Amino acid sequence: AQGHGAKGDNIYEFQIEFLEPVEPKPVCRVTQRQLNITVQKKESNWWERLTKQEKRPLFLAPDFDRWLDESDAEMELKEKEEEKINKMKIESRVPKDPFKHLKKGYLVMYNLVQFLGFSWIFVNMTVRLFILGKSFYDTFHTIADMMYFCQTLALMEIMNSLIGLVRSPLIPAVLQVFGRNFVLFVVLGSLEEMQSKPVVFFVFYFWSIVELFRYPYYMLSCIGIEWKPLTWLRYTAWIPLYPLGGLAEAVCIIQSIPIFSETGKYSLGLPNPLNVTIQFSFLLQVYLIALFLGVFLNFRHLYKQRKQHLGPKKRKMK
Repeated sequence: AQGHGAKGDNIYEFQIEFLEPVEPKPVCRVTQRQLNITVQKKESNWWERLTKQEKRPLFLAPDFDRWLDESDAEMELKEKEEEKINKMKIESRVPKDPFKHLKKGYLVMYNLVQFLGFSWIFVNMTVRLFILGKSFYDTFHTIADMMYFCQTLALMEIMNSLIGLVRSPLIPAVLQVFGRNFVLFVVLGSLEEMQSKPVVFFVFYFWSIVELFRYPYYMLSCIGIEWKPLTWLRYTAWIPLYPLGGLAEAVCIIQSIPIFSETGKYSLGLPNPLNVTIQFSFLLQVYLIALFLGVFLNFRHLYKQRKQHLGPKKRKMK
């Protein structure tokens, strides 16, 4: 190696003939202070000395912070062997799932299909609005079929959580899937007056952007791959998008209330002396409160997940 010492720049070299064979490729690490070279023994056994020559070279000195005598070395080797045996015992106790690969394949395909579906929605809406100059008012008629497909398929997320196929908690999945499907099928799908409103664009757009990061993240997780930029986007993009999506859904509900009141659609008349009718528009007002409560619960759940995946790692104390 070339280095700068007391006599200026010089070439430095040394040779050590070890007592027994070692691995041919040492591991080198250069720091600002020193060069660390780690040489591994071919066989893990105790050496009486380091070199073949009995007299230690003058330039060689032991590092007593890392020094092990024969009893310490045997103890360390024994602990490693016991740890390896215990690990094998634990792995043998865990029952093997014969359908593991089938489940993994299903989850990969599910997340891939959902990702492609929401990607189509996002790209289609972006191109139509910002490149072709189309208006907000025809969003539902061009996007609804694909959104129907994706949101109907999303019901499988509840089933996956129920049967334990994924570790995601059930309540957040139920709140999101049923909340979206209520807006899509009941509010937008049943009222032609709502389908041409600009708010539909914002509802669909915010939904699709969130899923562009969520589904590929889960798809890669199924096969044990973690891409850090995608992980960051998965647990960060929701911070502005979830509140905006919830706000767009709330605006959609508010705009539909007068229409349901005028048409009396889905209102329930009870056969009683007072002739009481439960207006569906009143239920929508109650749903507005539940909507913001659901957004809060999902927000809190995702915040905990973000701390778990992106927060500082806690060091284990010995």
